[in-house]
Amino acid sequence: MGISGEHMSTGTNRLSGEKSPYLQQHANNPVDWYPWGDEAFERAMEENKPIFLSIGYSTCHWCHVMERESFENPEIASILNEGFVSIKVDREERPDVDTTYMDVCQMMTGSGGWPLTIIMRPDRKPFFAGTYIPPEDRYGMMGLPRLLKEIGEAWRDRRDQVDEVAERATSTMAARLSRGGDVCQLDETVMGKAFNEFEERYDADNGGFEQSPKFPLPHRLLFLLRYWHRTGKEEALKMVETTLSRMAKGGIHDHVGGGFHRYSTDPSWLVPHFEKMLYDQALLLMAYTEAYQITGRQEFRRTASRIIDYVLRDMTSPDGTFYSAEDADSEGEEGRFYTWTMKELEQVLGEDGSIIDILGARSEGNFLEESTKRLNGRNILHLGGGMEGPEGGEKGKVIAGDALDEALKTLRKLRDRRIRPLRDDKVLTDWNGLMIAALSKASWILGREDCLDAAKRAAGFLLTSAGSEGIRHRAREGEISREVFLSDHSFMIWGLLELYQASFEPAWLREAVDLSDAMIEGFWNENEGWFQLSPMNGEEMIFQKMEAYDGAIPSGNSAAFLDLIMLSRLTGRADLEGIAQKLSSSFSSRARETPMAHTLFLIGLDLAIGPSNEVVISGSRDSDKADDMITAIRERYRPRTTILVNEEGLKDIVPFAGEMIGEEGCMAYVCTERRCQRPTDSIGDMIESIDG
Repeated sequence: MGISGEHMSTGTNRLSGEKSPYLQQHANNPVDWYPWGDEAFERAMEENKPIFLSIGYSTCHWCHVMERESFENPEIASILNEGFVSIKVDREERPDVDTTYMDVCQMMTGSGGWPLTIIMRPDRKPFFAGTYIPPEDRYGMMGLPRLLKEIGEAWRDRRDQVDEVAERATSTMAARLSRGGDVCQLDETVMGKAFNEFEERYDADNGGFEQSPKFPLPHRLLFLLRYWHRTGKEEALKMVETTLSRMAKGGIHDHVGGGFHRYSTDPSWLVPHFEKMLYDQALLLMAYTEAYQITGRQEFRRTASRIIDYVLRDMTSPDGTFYSAEDADSEGEEGRFYTWTMKELEQVLGEDGSIIDILGARSEGNFLEESTKRLNGRNILHLGGGMEGPEGGEKGKVIAGDALDEALKTLRKLRDRRIRPLRDDKVLTDWNGLMIAALSKASWILGREDCLDAAKRAAGFLLTSAGSEGIRHRAREGEISREVFLSDHSFMIWGLLELYQASFEPAWLREAVDLSDAMIEGFWNENEGWFQLSPMNGEEMIFQKMEAYDGAIPSGNSAAFLDLIMLSRLTGRADLEGIAQKLSSSFSSRARETPMAHTLFLIGLDLAIGPSNEVVISGSRDSDKADDMITAIRERYRPRTTILVNEEGLKDIVPFAGEMIGEEGCMAYVCTERRCQRPTDSIGDMIESIDG
């Protein structure tokens, strides 16, 4: 049985009209795919068929493999079309669906990943979960055809057993999610416990906190910087410096084009999984920027600048928003675009070998074929030749650094002629919010006006593109999605708050306040004490849970907690702090048990516990005195200090600022722990009040 209806004559399936690049990649499959929606479930109910749900994303290497092996296979497609209703989901477009069924997979199998494969009843209750499934029996893994046939037989002949598994999985999952643990009052001890866990897992040789695979997880580093600032523990700062330095030198860093790949497959950051994600660029930019502010290390500044250059050059749309990702594969091979043979390097850089040695290349290559586990003659460039980086302290190394920069520029010109990996050009509001936050912070720490311009342009487009409906999750080719999620609000608010702190234009703070009110109205579950992933009046998933875990992407609740604390400090709104306190209580047992898994939440907790400082500077932002005051505050890393500049329009958002007007020129009002000091026009007195 082939593709049905109007699609039979066109050779496409129902995904051909979807905007997701991932779904479009499957539009020509012989599988009769449906997008997620009522039509698929109604057909499954009418025909009494199970649902075959496949979830992935456009830059997922193994998603491509499973498509080529199975979903392009007419025989496998025939089994699916005859016995199942098949649904394909882009996890980046529907994080609610992905999160729900990834939890199911982890519960049923003990692990998860993509492609995610779920088989469920028409009522959406699952009875099978897995990830990649080969096209035939292989190395102890059941092949997809045999699996589908056995499930089809069980559906027809042993339905009671299928129903029992589905009901048990659903009830077990619901019971797990309902266990919130004991509510406790969190204090600095939970941050200390997190630091101790990081110390225990720290890889002193290579940096990072796992062996392999090794993900950057930069929000962990942002937490450790704040913990160092709070406690003075040098080991916290050392862990951050070593990790950032090793990553910057490793193959996970794209030395030719800038930016970072998704993760390393080995402990030393050499062999990456080559896809590039926007959220990684944003969070790593924050980490390198803050580390530079603290240490003054030029290698951190240089790496941050190269992330910016990459994003503004290759990941920015004509309207100023930011694309989602770039694939790992090109020309049918993972890493083909990014790797080099020795012959290619010698032809471009000459045969004296010094720069090639610095780039860690070898004649036999250093990139293991995934299938054969053998070197394939291609090299992943990394600073493996004993160099400390282009800004190294020794004169010879600095000279080598200048030559290296020129060599990398030459290699980029050559690489730009290659066939590029697929770029996923959909625009996701939540990931854009992270990049707006990162660029805004980089604009004043690195002194790059282009970052501020880019952040303003992206924010302006995202806030206006959906019109009166408010922000939406995805935009592509002029189409705005219907869906919107918690992370779209909480990450965008974070971006707007950093944008205000960079520009001091009250309009951005107003947008942050309005978006926060919309987030509370649309997503706050008062009974549970947390924000739901999907709107309260939106589509119901089979489970409702608190999204709390800070994985590769931090959770929407963690970001919301940080937002509410920042806004309560900036605006004086006690209602926002009250909601933040309830959210903190909901986090408490999770954070106490596994603090390493909740580091963005702990960043918010660091601000909530304080001591924090709110500084209101009266007078125009353009005045020399105001500029000198802002510069003095920012000369040091002060993550718990926020600045308001009493420009026209601020008092409409921050009523208490209306009274803080300097009678004689520019004055600074410093408030610490809800206590305001006497206003001063002395920069020295202002700094003394801040630092206590």
